[in-house]
Amino acid sequence: MDILIPNLGDIDEVEVTEVCVAAGEAVAADTPLIVIESDKASMEVPAGVSGTVNEILLSVGDQVGEGTLIARISAAEAEHKRIGEFASSSAGIPPATDAGAKTSPEQSIEVPVAPKPPSTPAASSAAGSTSIELLVPDLGDIESVEVIEITVVEGQEVAEGDPLAVIESDKASMDVPAERAGTIEKLLVSVGDTVVSGQPLVSLLLLSVVEAQSDSGLNVAQPAGGTGALPSATDSAAPAQDSADLGVVTTPVKTVALGGESSSSPAAEKSPDNIKRVYAGPAVRRLAREMGVSLGEVTGSGNRGRITKEDVKQYVKQSLAGREQGVSGGGIPKVPQIDFSRYGEVTDIAFSRIQKQVAENMHRSWLNVPHVTQHGAADVTDLELFRRELKAESQQSGKPPLTPLAFIVAACCHALTQFPKFNSSLNASADGYIHKRYINVGIAVDTPDGLVVPVIRNADQKSLWDLAADIQSLSNKAREKKLALDDLSGGTFTVSSLGALGGTGFTPIVNTPEVAILGVGRLATQPVWKDDTVQPRRMLPLALSYDHRVINGVDGGQFMVHLESLLGDIRRVLL
Repeated sequence: MDILIPNLGDIDEVEVTEVCVAAGEAVAADTPLIVIESDKASMEVPAGVSGTVNEILLSVGDQVGEGTLIARISAAEAEHKRIGEFASSSAGIPPATDAGAKTSPEQSIEVPVAPKPPSTPAASSAAGSTSIELLVPDLGDIESVEVIEITVVEGQEVAEGDPLAVIESDKASMDVPAERAGTIEKLLVSVGDTVVSGQPLVSLLLLSVVEAQSDSGLNVAQPAGGTGALPSATDSAAPAQDSADLGVVTTPVKTVALGGESSSSPAAEKSPDNIKRVYAGPAVRRLAREMGVSLGEVTGSGNRGRITKEDVKQYVKQSLAGREQGVSGGGIPKVPQIDFSRYGEVTDIAFSRIQKQVAENMHRSWLNVPHVTQHGAADVTDLELFRRELKAESQQSGKPPLTPLAFIVAACCHALTQFPKFNSSLNASADGYIHKRYINVGIAVDTPDGLVVPVIRNADQKSLWDLAADIQSLSNKAREKKLALDDLSGGTFTVSSLGALGGTGFTPIVNTPEVAILGVGRLATQPVWKDDTVQPRRMLPLALSYDHRVINGVDGGQFMVHLESLLGDIRRVLL
């Protein structure tokens, strides 16, 4: 079935600005095949029938006229029957029943840009100016349309032919141009309103009464462009009946005049300075609205800067890429690349897979979590004496040694039951937090490939010996690269102990989605004022970092005091 360029009215020749389908592609009746463009308007030419495109006979840049062959489509059987019945009924004869009977084309249906009704004067002023109402043009057989864009604001000056709004029916969208030059006095409709033919669109303040009077005998609703106007529905009906040759279908035309702007914000938020015209067809505009894209921000790659569907999709991809970049480092200027080899010999060492993952997680946590770190020190003199007393027992029984970390984990579990905020995560909407009724403590382990954090599950339900065994087992598995995925997930609180390497203090980074982490420094003997005397005491530096969105400073202080008391007298863990 041959698909032809439809009736163009007084327009002799148009340019093909976009080819929307390819050979072999299945199309529906309303699928656009090409986009054509005149000096005043751009139009999509849909298939008109459902079927498969056999070949496309036009290319971008071709100059074509009415009746030019666009494509050949193998129509579905249902379409053949429908077209034959329609053509027969139009000619006043019964539909053919013979299998080889000829079929005639579907009658052309266009969204017209019909002559507009005369604008109605609304008010006059003594200052020599007058207001008129610009109306929704004649929509032909279409009962109502939706206002999808308002391209002007109150107070804006417009010239004749400037787009005021974009309206859309089920099949087409089109611009409504200003019929006269003047100043927009008042917007009478809003985006999303359903309007009908003759409904007031805007109130326009003309430049002078003299001008209004001199033009009073003219039809102010005459569309801009005169002979370049698109045909009405009645003008396009006759040629359709002249195309009754077998297999020829004159397709409907979706029309949209050049100009206008897609916008995701109300017209009241626009200003005359930021309103610009965009160059896009109705399908592209529809796609932009569905994807929430302002066409005014999209750069067109088509002929004469026309915006295509690919331009919209590419804009969305770039926007999403920018957002993701913003999550990981948004707005932070990049460190300039320096050729260090200019100053001496260098070696380029790549991160391991674990190092890359840790770096990414820490960067994300640091950028997204408002960190607060509170520092303290626990007197663990008595704890160390108790731990040494148990050392011989562990050696005789074959149990793992009780390291300070086992006691620290046990004390943290007790503190987490008393202060459940620290055993939680911020919810997805960041307007509350999720309390976890289980306690899984992560322990930071340094390996040759980088830092890993295996998790002790249900740590609050385990004895000191069990905790010591889990710490030893997980540490060995981490260094031997035998940790399973389950060993690294599900943590609710993390302890990062630097042991003998720890120094006097550091600021640990919260391991999101957790909300708190305890950093443990190096145990040292220090002079402490106790019982009216200065005594040597074993002091353990502590650093508690937390998400300030969930945990306040008072909470942090109370948690730290409680933890220090537990480590100062480990018997309190039993209470």
